[in-house]
Amino acid sequence: MSHEDTKMLHPDRLEAITRSVIDCGYHIHRDLGPGLLESAYEALLAAALSNAGLSVRRQVSVAMNYRGIAVDNAFKVDLLVEDTLIIELKSIERLAPVHAKQVLTYLRLMQLPLGLLMNFGQTTFKDGLRRVANDYYAPGG
Repeated sequence: MSHEDTKMLHPDRLEAITRSVIDCGYHIHRDLGPGLLESAYEALLAAALSNAGLSVRRQVSVAMNYRGIAVDNAFKVDLLVEDTLIIELKSIERLAPVHAKQVLTYLRLMQLPLGLLMNFGQTTFKDGLRRVANDYYAPGG
């Protein structure tokens, strides 16, 4: 799927992908709990998503151009699912507001609608999960 195709992804499809990612993350957190390194959760989530039939790329390096200045490796996305959903993973005690802002910056620079911030370090998966939207409104929402 090309970057242009992702802009035309139907919102229902994006929500289905998002639900699958959340479900996989929930099961990993339920089974293993907090305490592993981010890289372990990343590997496990990528494998679970692949097993669920989704395309997933890890540590996607993203270039950017700002006022004529090209930066080859401006940032890395932990996981990019179906070339349209950014997943930023953490394994820390508590998320800070800057973490969601970071995901929003990634979304804006990549011109993508939705990302998930998943902190596997929290006691419950729900407490560590944040949806971050870039001019995106879920169907029926």
